[in-house]
Amino acid sequence: MSTNRRTFIKQSGTVASSIIAAAPIIIQSCTRGKDGHKSPSDRINLAIIGAGNQAGNDVNEYLKDERVQITAVCDVNKKSSGYWDGKVAGREFIKELVETTYSEKNGKKYRGCREFNDFRDVLDRSDIDAVAIATPDHWHSIPVLMAAAEGKDIYCQKPLSLTVSEGRAMSNAVKKHNVVFQTGSQQRSNFNFRRICELVRNGRIGELHTVRCGLPSGTPDYGRTGLNTNPMPVPKGFDYDMWLGPAPEAAYIPCRTFVNFRWVLDYSGGQLTDWGGHHPDIAQWGMNTEYTGPVKIQHAKASCLLHPVWNTAAEFYFESIYKNGVKLIISSKEDFQGVKFEGTEGSVWSNRGEHGASSPQLLDTVIGKDEIHLYKSDNHYRNFIDCVYSRKETIAPVEIAHRSITIAHLGNIAMMLNQDLEWNPETEQFVNNENANRMLQRPMREPWDSVYKKYQVLLLI
Repeated sequence: MSTNRRTFIKQSGTVASSIIAAAPIIIQSCTRGKDGHKSPSDRINLAIIGAGNQAGNDVNEYLKDERVQITAVCDVNKKSSGYWDGKVAGREFIKELVETTYSEKNGKKYRGCREFNDFRDVLDRSDIDAVAIATPDHWHSIPVLMAAAEGKDIYCQKPLSLTVSEGRAMSNAVKKHNVVFQTGSQQRSNFNFRRICELVRNGRIGELHTVRCGLPSGTPDYGRTGLNTNPMPVPKGFDYDMWLGPAPEAAYIPCRTFVNFRWVLDYSGGQLTDWGGHHPDIAQWGMNTEYTGPVKIQHAKASCLLHPVWNTAAEFYFESIYKNGVKLIISSKEDFQGVKFEGTEGSVWSNRGEHGASSPQLLDTVIGKDEIHLYKSDNHYRNFIDCVYSRKETIAPVEIAHRSITIAHLGNIAMMLNQDLEWNPETEQFVNNENANRMLQRPMREPWDSVYKKYQVLLLI
């Protein structure tokens, strides 16, 4: 990709209007056709890093956007079952989806999507403008740090990070390198959640005192591999050592990989972090605490199911106390899954399908022209692409995502230690508790520990 092309994408605020053509993967210049439509060189060349079940959802959205051309797919797994509901995914599967869709749009065969096993080979390509990262949680920080250093815009799935320390490094990298970043916390692009947050921020429920986040419980066997708990040979076409990456070395066991990775603490944090980028994020939005966090975590308790591999909390409860006295309750035992704000003059709530209030008058209230109107996005993926062109901040930027998922990380630490903890959101350290502070980061396997530290050092230069 030439400097002119990168400059064009960063300065242009217009959108592509021509259909996707069967163009070569490397596009060198910005030109217009005789009909005045943008050529393929005006589009954003997007690479997909992580070709599991979530990638399928993301790719289908990007395929609808004519400003985007998916030119590369990367995953350590070639193609297999074991994903959501036992279905098939992997880099060959996603590549086929991309090329079939483009072929149908064009009316002729398209073979312009390259496949890769190693994400570093993708980031080395100068013809890639942006990356969509949909890897397991333990494989978020290093690709983000490296992509930001390469000047590539980033869409990264939630939860943003595996640890508080990694989230801080990711946010710092995005800021330092001035790249556009969108977190896959798509509830921010949902009318119901935006509506209740505006009601709260404009004082419609009086003085806010309590927020409740109802999250799912359990460790569902999404990949239908939960009974496969014995070590076995690594399947052909699966680079398991690369899949482990910075995580501790471990024998290959089917139930620890693909979609069920979220039930293993080495790679994720269970339902708490899986949903921590959703409902607690909305809580922060409504509380106007997006750039800070609680000062205390209390009454944390958890229970785990008996399983030889899965070890994340199946049931959990904790309270996050903020400086102004507001209490945020995060629990798997609420009577609903969603977010509820309680104030001195009423309450409002929302889930992904609807929103409600303690009185009809609250629902009918109009937010005035001079009142607080929150960032409006009706499509999370298009918002990202809009911002790649405009260079404006997205609806779910990295610092906000970091602050939101930090709450879930703090809850997990409090539950593991079975202690009430004081937290300083400015220094992002526990107060007078070195045991807890050591849990803000985790050791990484080599060579990834050296890679991570290298990019941390670059942030200081």
